[in-house]
Amino acid sequence: MMKILVLGALSIASIYFAQTYPASAIPENLKKNADVVIRKDFTTAQINKIDEIKYQFNTVTTVLNKDGDSKALIYIPYQKGDNISDVKVTVYDEAGKKVKSFSKSDFGDFANNSQGVFYSDNRILALSYTSAYYPYTIDFSYQITNDNTIFIPDFVPFSSPNIALEEAQFKIINKSGIELRTKTYPSKYNYTSVLTTDNGIEKTYAYKNVPAIDDAQMLPQPVKILPKVSFALAKFNLEGKQGTLNNWTDFGTWYYTNLVEPVSASTPAIKAEVAALKLEGSTEEKVKKLYQYMQAKTRYIFVGLGIGGWLPMLPDEVHKKGYGDCKGLTNYMKTLLNEAGIPSNYCVINSGASQVSFDSDFPAMGGNHAILMVPTEKGNIWLENTSQQIAFNHLGYSTTDRNVLAVTKKGIELINTPTYTAEQNREKQILKITLSEDSTIKGEGQFAYTGSQYDSNLSYAYLSPKERIESMKSRFDVLNFEKVEMKDFVNDKDNAVVKFNMDFKANNYSKSMGQSLIFRAVPIFSNSHYKADENRELPFEIGQSFEDEYEIDFVLPKNYKIDEVPQNVTINSEFGTYKLTLVKNGESVKVNRFIKINKGIFPKEKYNDYVSFRKKAMNTDNSKILITKI
Repeated sequence: MMKILVLGALSIASIYFAQTYPASAIPENLKKNADVVIRKDFTTAQINKIDEIKYQFNTVTTVLNKDGDSKALIYIPYQKGDNISDVKVTVYDEAGKKVKSFSKSDFGDFANNSQGVFYSDNRILALSYTSAYYPYTIDFSYQITNDNTIFIPDFVPFSSPNIALEEAQFKIINKSGIELRTKTYPSKYNYTSVLTTDNGIEKTYAYKNVPAIDDAQMLPQPVKILPKVSFALAKFNLEGKQGTLNNWTDFGTWYYTNLVEPVSASTPAIKAEVAALKLEGSTEEKVKKLYQYMQAKTRYIFVGLGIGGWLPMLPDEVHKKGYGDCKGLTNYMKTLLNEAGIPSNYCVINSGASQVSFDSDFPAMGGNHAILMVPTEKGNIWLENTSQQIAFNHLGYSTTDRNVLAVTKKGIELINTPTYTAEQNREKQILKITLSEDSTIKGEGQFAYTGSQYDSNLSYAYLSPKERIESMKSRFDVLNFEKVEMKDFVNDKDNAVVKFNMDFKANNYSKSMGQSLIFRAVPIFSNSHYKADENRELPFEIGQSFEDEYEIDFVLPKNYKIDEVPQNVTINSEFGTYKLTLVKNGESVKVNRFIKINKGIFPKEKYNDYVSFRKKAMNTDNSKILITKI
């Protein structure tokens, strides 16, 4: 009898241990809106000395559907010289039964840059795995030892929508004797909170049972919703260069001495280059001439070499080769300005769709992009150095409305980049539409875009004439084009304006009603889909303010008169203003349409009010004009 009991216990134990992380054990509330559920995300960071930090990572992720595959990629970012060990990957099926296992030898080794790379110390070990069945679970662990202690990753629950989290833990063990500064940033919307324990040299932070963020319309980026914990050592190492990080002044002095000054040397060739331009006029005129010269001479490539990928290329290299990354091109532009006797500041920024600024009270290494700022008596001039097409003194939407780390000899100064108003983010559209009895229209249009709308239309500068036509057909698909042509495209790089003209013929614009024709008052408008949401769980964000103004002149067919036009409409709300006015003028109707939208993050309770405002505007755009044959 004892033997039978023992055998039975062993069988039960075997079944139990074979079923690791079964999908059935996931709480139902974590499956809602989730493509993947992170079952476990444990990180231990052990700081041994100023130039040694050892990480141990273990994540267990259950992929619920095909959309989750891209959210459970298996990879290890590293730099040459890092020691990677104990790499283990185990895949389990829905029931928690082991399917397959992998080791470090199964990983491929690639340059860590999605755009391709000429030179880089940044590498990535990656394992490609595709499952034919869902759900499945990946248990992934490894250790890595790094001598660069300037970077300690933020602790956040996750970084994308449609990911849920069962349990995450970040344990940091500080054996170095160096002060470790930490700062917790709570969720502004109480989405979840950080659990903290501290026993001196060991601190542990944790999240538990965090539901997925639904990828709803106009959702703010998760970085604006979720909490995070940031870390920084008071003394650090970066590729053998050691420094202090107690305040922005000390750190800025180190940054300038180690990452800016060593690559600031000019050459006789660069001196001659600037002299040949024969710069004259105001500071702004000189900067503009130098900047547009630099744009025409160089192109962007990614370079990740030198002091952890943070040291710019030498200006002489950029001068000779004609290419560089954001650091190298910015440094080259700074050197050109130096030769012209114009001081400028090398600036580090968080570039991206979300406006992420540096914390003035928590100095830390960060940023993912470099730009240049030229202080003048009339204000700061901002230079984006990676684009051959972008206008002078214009920053795109990915770098506006946030601060930069402006690096100077005296330290780092936090300076705000410009914030464009709705009036600056403007579209002007002038249309002349000739109506025909057969329901077709012929149109001539003039278009002009500034501010962030300049950014979104700058892509036309890179397209061939044929590609522009296809883009126009797709963009203005509210019209049934028979033919369309973009003409006279201009990228005004002095004033940050994109302009072009458009000729077109479109079918089925009007509808015949006996002796009458009926047609909508606004030919080209946004046909975006706005849907009310009674169960909205999070706030919504209007990322950019903007202003659109349309002037439309309808020319009637011969022997037709105007019968009915819509009444003038004005709609005011906290989200913006909409106006439509119509004027009858003999054989034509003039329509003026204006809309202004205000940026901001608004409470979830107001989402349906916003939807209502946009729907009213769209319905008014679709107002009908009736003309009748005489």
